[in-house]
Amino acid sequence: MSEPKLLDLLSVRDLYPAADPVHGFDHIERVYRLCQIIGKAEKADMDILLTAALLHDCDGSDPTSPNRAEHNLLSAEKAATILPKLGWEEENIQKVQHCIRAHRFRQSEEPHTIEAKSLFDADKLDVIGAIGIARTIGYAVQAGEPIYCKPSEQFVETGKLSQGEHHSVYHEYLFKLKNVQDTMYTATGRYLASGRHAFLEVFFQQLEGEVNGLR
Repeated sequence: MSEPKLLDLLSVRDLYPAADPVHGFDHIERVYRLCQIIGKAEKADMDILLTAALLHDCDGSDPTSPNRAEHNLLSAEKAATILPKLGWEEENIQKVQHCIRAHRFRQSEEPHTIEAKSLFDADKLDVIGAIGIARTIGYAVQAGEPIYCKPSEQFVETGKLSQGEHHSVYHEYLFKLKNVQDTMYTATGRYLASGRHAFLEVFFQQLEGEVNGLR
């Protein structure tokens, strides 16, 4: 049997919106490159990992999609329609699908292969640090939410908004971003996350201080 055809960045470009600051093609490029670093260090199957990286947001991640919360599942299903046409065997397609299904922070499936763990870490690295802050602000603009508003006691204690409370960028930091470093599965991911997490903390301390007139 001939070798399956491998995807590259150019071949998937049209699957992604160019202007989306959250899940646009630039996000795919960054995750792909992080997977190259993490996968090599963690001795992953690079064909599986990089293919999953290229397709992990390929369906339902667009900000206009009503099924954005399930984009990992939709993208895995779409991968199963793309890869057979390139000569991929079913066993390897399923490995790619597992990586895609398991990549979300609010995951529906635990990553249990080194390829899935590497993709999860690469995707999460792109939500912290400078680029993660920029993406979070971009999402807030799309959703019509503010950069900062004071979190309620209920939100701080439970992560649930009080009636009429906005989910600001600062809320997302408290609810998700500050915890991302602790979700890394690989040693390489944890190493790369440390610097990005430190920048994240400095930024949001400065933001809170400026908003409250303390800096």
